[in-house]
Amino acid sequence: MERRLAAILAADLVGYSRLMGEDEAGTLAALTRLRKEVIEPLIAAYRGRVVKLIGDGLLVEFQSVVDAVNCSLVWQQSVAGAIHTPPLRFRIGVNLGDIIIEEGDIYGDGVNVAARLQEIAEPGDVCLSGTVFEHVGGRVDIAVDDRGEQQLKNIAKPVRVYAVKVDQSHAGVGTTNRRLLPDKPSIAVLPFTNMSDDAGQELFSDGITEDIITELSRFRSLFVIARNSSFAYKGRALNVKDLGRDLGVRFVAEGSVRRADNRVRVTAQLIDALTGSHLWAERYDRDLEDIFAVQDEITRRIVTSLVPRIEVEGLDSAKRKAPGDMRAYDCYLRAKSLMDLPRGTADLEQAREYCDRAIQLDPSYARVHAYKALSYIIENDLMLTENPVEWRTKAMECAELATALDPMDEVCHWSLGEAAHQAGQYDRAREHMARAREINPNNPEILAVSGYIDAATGDPQTGLRHVEMALERDPQKLSWYHWLRQFRGIILFMSGQFEAALRDFNLSQVPSSHTLRWRAATLVQLGRLVEARANVQSLLAIRPKTTVSEVRQRYDYILNLDQHLDSLRLAGLPE
Repeated sequence: MERRLAAILAADLVGYSRLMGEDEAGTLAALTRLRKEVIEPLIAAYRGRVVKLIGDGLLVEFQSVVDAVNCSLVWQQSVAGAIHTPPLRFRIGVNLGDIIIEEGDIYGDGVNVAARLQEIAEPGDVCLSGTVFEHVGGRVDIAVDDRGEQQLKNIAKPVRVYAVKVDQSHAGVGTTNRRLLPDKPSIAVLPFTNMSDDAGQELFSDGITEDIITELSRFRSLFVIARNSSFAYKGRALNVKDLGRDLGVRFVAEGSVRRADNRVRVTAQLIDALTGSHLWAERYDRDLEDIFAVQDEITRRIVTSLVPRIEVEGLDSAKRKAPGDMRAYDCYLRAKSLMDLPRGTADLEQAREYCDRAIQLDPSYARVHAYKALSYIIENDLMLTENPVEWRTKAMECAELATALDPMDEVCHWSLGEAAHQAGQYDRAREHMARAREINPNNPEILAVSGYIDAATGDPQTGLRHVEMALERDPQKLSWYHWLRQFRGIILFMSGQFEAALRDFNLSQVPSSHTLRWRAATLVQLGRLVEARANVQSLLAIRPKTTVSEVRQRYDYILNLDQHLDSLRLAGLPE
């Protein structure tokens, strides 16, 4: 027996008994066709699970309440647009609540309320419980009738009910002109316009668009509209706000391509579909010596510019919300922002609080479990915890759960790679970092961490290459530039390039104990003992209890640690 929070959709066919009495064979044939051609594909598209299939209805479980509501809206529109004799109509109720799972079936108030909401819905419409409406209310662009609190049959407490009048003026399979925004940032990439005189260059501009869609789709934190849906708008005059409502997205990317002789110019811009405002724009001019390399470079630049901008907009929105209004994704964004450049233990503890709140809202949110694991890893790495062994265990537990929940998320593999490294499981660490890079080769943070792990497990040259790739993909992200410089400095130290390592440590702007320790060791290797000892004194002023023995205990997972420890002794760090 398992208990969890879930969104439940209950639906039944209006007038089923009467229809069966009038035309049993025709009704069954029409219902069967409608289920196979419309309803079942919709449920699959919105990641639902059919729990019960009754003669005149269905009971469906969703992990995301937004998916459940969107599915109910498109369901009603699609059924209205489908041709069937006799005409069929459904009533739908959606609730968010606790359910009990036993032998594949579900029970509990979460299910019972959904069933009672379905019973009071008008034919062709949807009834939402108050908990559902509160969860998605800020993103609803539909006509809603607040029916107030109602006493539903066999339900102990009154339930707030919202009736949705589904707009069927554009009804058709898989379409709706009113949708809720997904739980994560959503974007449609429109076909880039060919500005060249040669119509034959259309393939090049289409190729740029398709590559951007493909690369954006690698970021599991984004909801990306598929190529076929985006290309349906090619060549059409568009109102961005209407497009956002049609496709159910918050952001729209568009641009143009112009080729002349051996040069190409690509422009791209990101637009907020809710307000119509332009958030970002850039122009890229390149030679066409190698057309595929140029296409790849431009795509990579656009993608690595778009993703941080989308996350920044999402974080700004999350910060404006009261805690009671925050969704799981809002909590994730706040946790992530605290961990980008933590100022100390308090930031990491608060980040874990946001992770826990997100997990409470959505226990299956794999990436939140991954970031909770990373919070323990970072706290260990910065020597901020008094319980390094316990923190390693917690990190491993969170990371393994994250990867089990979503084995196709690169951040989950990243967290497990780092957790395995701190546990001294080197092969496993490299395996999961390689898997993370394979899933998303354009994530600069994963490339940087891969470089650090490569170097710390005996391959500094590969590590240096991965860090350089990280800098190449995201040269302007100042919020984590400090950590990139640290990673590269450590790798250069391990490969014996001490002058270059010192330059990176000097460019690292935050005087953390971590930076001071590595810079002191580097100065010793360069024979600059006076400066090295000054760095150790600064380190002890920040963290008086630091010793060589503690460093050895906390960083015993670094293979070539002895050179670092010997340097610290010479710099005057107590044994």
